[in-house]
Amino acid sequence: MLTVGANAAEVEGELAGGGLGCPCCGGVLARWGWARRRVLRGGSGPVRLRPRRARCGGCGVTHVLLPVFALARRVDLAEVIGAALAAKAAGAGARSIAAGCGRPVDTVRGWLRRFGSRAGLVRVFFIGLLVEVGIDPVPPAAAPSVFADAVAAVAGASVAAASRWPGIGEVTPWLLACAASGGRLLAPGWPEKPVNTSSL
Repeated sequence: MLTVGANAAEVEGELAGGGLGCPCCGGVLARWGWARRRVLRGGSGPVRLRPRRARCGGCGVTHVLLPVFALARRVDLAEVIGAALAAKAAGAGARSIAAGCGRPVDTVRGWLRRFGSRAGLVRVFFIGLLVEVGIDPVPPAAAPSVFADAVAAVAGASVAAASRWPGIGEVTPWLLACAASGGRLLAPGWPEKPVNTSSL
């Protein structure tokens, strides 16, 4: 799986022009059909999606090109999940978050549990990103919990990226988190360990 931009026409153009590299070997990706159709749940209704599949000309590995608004193995958009994580960091409980976003309580608890189980590593990852890309980086102040610290680090990294690349200011913290994690923000095993953000 590879996270790409939200504009399907631009992604097609990059594939046609050899502008997408394989995350495994760095080879050039080319079109290789489509992944299965899916319907994702957004804040204002369903989003229909059929992700492009690409194949590397070097190593032969195929990748599903997942748009930046979608997280791997999640039916809800990154913005919906991110809003739930931010609400939890602000002190809301799973039931009130679920009622607010119109999702089952067990689904919301799953998001919160997964994010909370790795909150320390997520904080380290996004503070590293903040320091790496910020022009004059200022890490966020300590929050009342590790969970809230991790959410603050995501927001801080977004501000730092916007200071370096003003055009990115249009990208929300949760789209940045989705892109920086390769769509794996809530996937098993991410992040594996503290990351050298120079590779990002």
